[in-house]
Amino acid sequence: MKLGKKLLGLGIAAVVGIALTVSASAINSAEAGWEPKKPIEFVIMAGKGGGADKMARLLQTVIEKNGWSSKPLTPINKPGGSGAEALVHLNNASDPDHTIMVTLNSFYTTPMRQPKLGVDISTFTPIARMAEDTFLLWVNKDSGITTVEEFVAAAKAKGGDWIMAGTGKLSEDNLLTDFLNAAYDLDMKYVPYKGGGKVAKQLAGNHADSTVNNPSEQEGFYAAGTTVPLAAFTDNRLAMFPDAPTFGELGKEFVYYMQRSVVGAPGMSAEAATYYQELFAQVFASEEWASYRTKKSLQGELLQGDALMSYWMHERDVHRAMLQKMGAIE
Repeated sequence: MKLGKKLLGLGIAAVVGIALTVSASAINSAEAGWEPKKPIEFVIMAGKGGGADKMARLLQTVIEKNGWSSKPLTPINKPGGSGAEALVHLNNASDPDHTIMVTLNSFYTTPMRQPKLGVDISTFTPIARMAEDTFLLWVNKDSGITTVEEFVAAAKAKGGDWIMAGTGKLSEDNLLTDFLNAAYDLDMKYVPYKGGGKVAKQLAGNHADSTVNNPSEQEGFYAAGTTVPLAAFTDNRLAMFPDAPTFGELGKEFVYYMQRSVVGAPGMSAEAATYYQELFAQVFASEEWASYRTKKSLQGELLQGDALMSYWMHERDVHRAMLQKMGAIE
């Protein structure tokens, strides 16, 4: 099953062109026609220490360091309800022109699972998909497991007592756990936590048997030799983890990526949307972001405007089918 395709026909070349031509002088009131009048609320749809949180704070640092915004971005973590807290906050923003959010794939799944939230992602403002993040299957080094085959044998032996830690109920991690249970006839117990950072610590402390963390969430423990990547949910092997095969190599055609996008509130003015699109295109073109993408095994090109909205609609359909297959929605 192929997921998270790059939608190359949706004008990516055009938006990348924006990223390459925007200069520091473009982000000012004279040329952009609008600039923020007060600090910008930068909502993070996840807990502290996870991939979304690390990305948001890096974006904030790059913008502040280079003086690209007339007002500061203020990160605010709202991880409750698998992102429901953040979605509702953005949806009901009292000042749409000063409220943006870093999001992930619960951007699609949470509104479908919780229709009473009254959230329609097609009403949000598409600012920038900065990357697509990757997933790997991880175990603690103490387990002695070094291959997926050994992982399957151990998980089968432990049955429902095998703990897979993840971020949020029916989130990306839950979807991948469901895939693994079905693909290998396992009965792992999925235990949700608020944020990928906490999930990584559960595995490192041997409080969980496995995770499907992003590289940025496990990198510290991996570098310390505490955790081991067994396989990647990607099209090709990741340069950071050359010994970890893809699940495709192992005979399981399942590829899954997670968006790392900046989203604007519904009702944001066209002038403000243009300002933020140019701002994050400039960040995307920076050396700092290029280095971060490489270090965190991030993939995918910049998407903005109509191309990003089309990407969201495609991915929403893909995730609806996954949730229906899980029995999570009708």
